[in-house]
Amino acid sequence: MTERQNGIEVQGLVREFKKGPRAVDGIELVVAPGEIYGFLGPNGAGKSTTVLMLTTLLPPTAGTALVGGHDILREGPAVRASIGAALQEAALDPLLTGRDHMRVQTTLQGLARAERRARGDELLERVGLADAADRKVGGYSGGMKRRLDLALALVHRPRILFLDEPTTGLDPASRSDMWQEVARLAREDGVTVFLTTQYLEEADFLADHIGIIDHGKIVAAGTPESLKAEIGRPTLEVVPADRDRRDAVAEVLTRFGPPVAAPPDTAAVRLDHGTEDLSAVVRALDAEDIALETFQLHAPTLDDVFLARTGRKLEEQGEERAAEAPAEAVA
Repeated sequence: MTERQNGIEVQGLVREFKKGPRAVDGIELVVAPGEIYGFLGPNGAGKSTTVLMLTTLLPPTAGTALVGGHDILREGPAVRASIGAALQEAALDPLLTGRDHMRVQTTLQGLARAERRARGDELLERVGLADAADRKVGGYSGGMKRRLDLALALVHRPRILFLDEPTTGLDPASRSDMWQEVARLAREDGVTVFLTTQYLEEADFLADHIGIIDHGKIVAAGTPESLKAEIGRPTLEVVPADRDRRDAVAEVLTRFGPPVAAPPDTAAVRLDHGTEDLSAVVRALDAEDIALETFQLHAPTLDDVFLARTGRKLEEQGEERAAEAPAEAVA
């Protein structure tokens, strides 16, 4: 088996919707075999639309891609045979139990009759649902449903796994459990994982490589470390004890670097000379007789990368794009 048969190669992929924007606008990317690729961006940026095309559920307007070594346009059945997918809306029947779902899925995937029960039980155990296997799915929590959907996607031992925002809406404990299982799949089973997310910490924790998409275009790509290294300089956030003096703080800070977006009542800059500037900043604020409530230095983050490439914070872009995008194009 060649490496290409476990990877993903995308060339000039475009998807246009009628009376809407280009949801995906000529993107290029390569996912190496056995790695976790984090596809990061706000709601409406094109993430889910990309996944739908790569899983052959939506035809591209232009461009093409090889998934598992197979062309998504000409070899749809071969693509589908090599992948597993857990998309945003899990197709679960609330009247069936978790075990019922596994029985149906193992049958549909053509597993031998003697293997079906064992494979279903193995996967239910793996995702932490063994004790709930005989309960109806209608009584499952959101996290349990997402974990069952993951188990169903793994029934036929896919070489490539697509996870479309798998932890959206989950509580912190369930999100952590999902992260650990995804990491184990790549590390121990050698599964290639294409993970879409709008959570910065999720991409930073899981992904070997990251592509950041905004308005249908990839605006940054690389390892989490290399992307953050591009920013290089830390951010200083200061909150004055007297909130009315926020503008005075901002005026002082701009002597030491360009301003960046910050929460209300907070002034923030990206320091021109890093930590070397801190003592000078303190002296300058003291000279203006400004008392401080907080004085925080932050290492570069993926959100800083997004801000540097787009001029906006990721969460701000998400709110704006979700409000503007047509329903069929929101991804």
